[in-house]
Amino acid sequence: MNVYDFDGTIFPSDCSIKFLFWCMNHHPHLWITFFPKALRNLIRVHRGKMPRAIMMREYYKINRIKDFDKQIERFWDKNEKKIAPWYLAQKRPDDLIISASASCVIGPIARRLGVNFAATEYDRENGVLVGDVMMARSKARYIFDQGFPVIENFYSDSLADTPLALCAEKAHFVSDKARKVEDWPHLNPETMKTVKKKIDIGWNIHLEE
Repeated sequence: MNVYDFDGTIFPSDCSIKFLFWCMNHHPHLWITFFPKALRNLIRVHRGKMPRAIMMREYYKINRIKDFDKQIERFWDKNEKKIAPWYLAQKRPDDLIISASASCVIGPIARRLGVNFAATEYDRENGVLVGDVMMARSKARYIFDQGFPVIENFYSDSLADTPLALCAEKAHFVSDKARKVEDWPHLNPETMKTVKKKIDIGWNIHLEE
């Protein structure tokens, strides 16, 4: 089994952010009713005033638009072609995409690709995230909890995913907007400082804390 991060790994950018702008362009009132608060929350996160999990919970309230399901399919109609060619050339049915983006955004493209996926669970009816954001330690924990077989190859663009990279027989680091694939960086003391910083930036805060 091969495991892949999604945003920045097999898709060149953050699909959740791109979908936000897609929705605002198709529902212009969102530029006034939704975007200002989303921008303020982003600034608060960068200033350390808000956990990223809370920001994501507020962000995914974009699903309240009446035609969400229609728009996400239209979004992928336009953006599916941006999936990295190197990935499509080696795609296998038992691939697993594991992403911090919400399942309501990742699910449709994973189904089109015909692969399995695990993503941050979002309760669209109640407007809340369910459990942890699927990032860093949470990804490794998910793999162990589900009892998946050996991971042959793992691909990601973020050193925050080092816990899962260490679970794989071979790990690959992706850069240059999902165009460049190389071996995972050597985990020397200096690199480990960067890893720890990226893991501890707040993505793994449980929503019940």
